[in-house]
Amino acid sequence: MTARRTRGLFVTFEGIEGSGKTTQLRLLSRRLRRLGLPLLVTRQPGGTPAGARLRRLLLHSGALDPRAELLLMFADRRQHLTESIEPALASGTIVLCDRYTDASRAYQGAGRGLGEELVDLLHDRLCGLEPDRTYLFDCPAATGLARVAAARHGKDRIEREALAFHRRVRAAYLARARREPRRFLVLDGTRTPEALAALVSSDLDALLAAR
Repeated sequence: MTARRTRGLFVTFEGIEGSGKTTQLRLLSRRLRRLGLPLLVTRQPGGTPAGARLRRLLLHSGALDPRAELLLMFADRRQHLTESIEPALASGTIVLCDRYTDASRAYQGAGRGLGEELVDLLHDRLCGLEPDRTYLFDCPAATGLARVAAARHGKDRIEREALAFHRRVRAAYLARARREPRRFLVLDGTRTPEALAALVSSDLDALLAAR
């Protein structure tokens, strides 16, 4: 009898602009590669060739209708799931993804004022897959935007939004984390990268050991 393959682990990294989530994803991916674990590192939008084109449209085009923006995010997400995330999980691979549906709940649902109910409906109908763990890196919106301004010469169309927009996004992330405490681990994004990396690694080790 053929041994049943263990499903992979789906881990997402979330937070406002400048929260440090991408740095933490990179640090964790380096550690997992050193351990020789099967790994897919990806992002939304932009995790597939089609998604890369959608990412340019979403982040560097002119004004987009908020509903059009949301639908483009889900077009990217559905293709991403079909083309890479679901096959990787089925093969036993650990998937680390920079943003997922929680980002749409926060940015389009709260930031754009479309409501989480619409985002949840689209997620249930088009995606359905839930992360095994979501790391939410939290910091004040002004702190995150200051980091972005210091690190880059130019901002994308989301980063250029007003401070009030980013505050709504942060509040929505924290509200979702309170609703799903078993899935989320909220981390203080103002701590040092090294301290945060240690917390993430410890938590992920526990998740892997429990499987």
